[in-house]
Amino acid sequence: MNRIKRLSTMVLDDYKDRFGDSFDDNKKILNDISTIRSKSLKNKIAGYITKLIKNEIRNNAEKENQQSNQKTTVDTEVPVDTEVPVDTDKTEPTESPTKDTDTNE
Repeated sequence: MNRIKRLSTMVLDDYKDRFGDSFDDNKKILNDISTIRSKSLKNKIAGYITKLIKNEIRNNAEKENQQSNQKTTVDTEVPVDTEVPVDTDKTEPTESPTKDTDTNE
């Protein structure tokens, strides 16, 4: 596994702008820039490169979300010393519906 990581980082250092988050595309690019005869080694390197690129994209998206969340919380904060008016007027009780039964009939 260390060999795959080492080779992947070496390739990414030189050709990072060519790779993306698609395994198939990364495999084709790896064929163009290197001569790896072993199919399994080529697939492992392309897979590891894809994993690294996807992790980088995910981390960048999380950082942007955190920054945008921080900006919105700063913008929407309400000062603590504002008073909220409370309506304390007495309301008239409503009469509950009762049956009008006249027992004198």
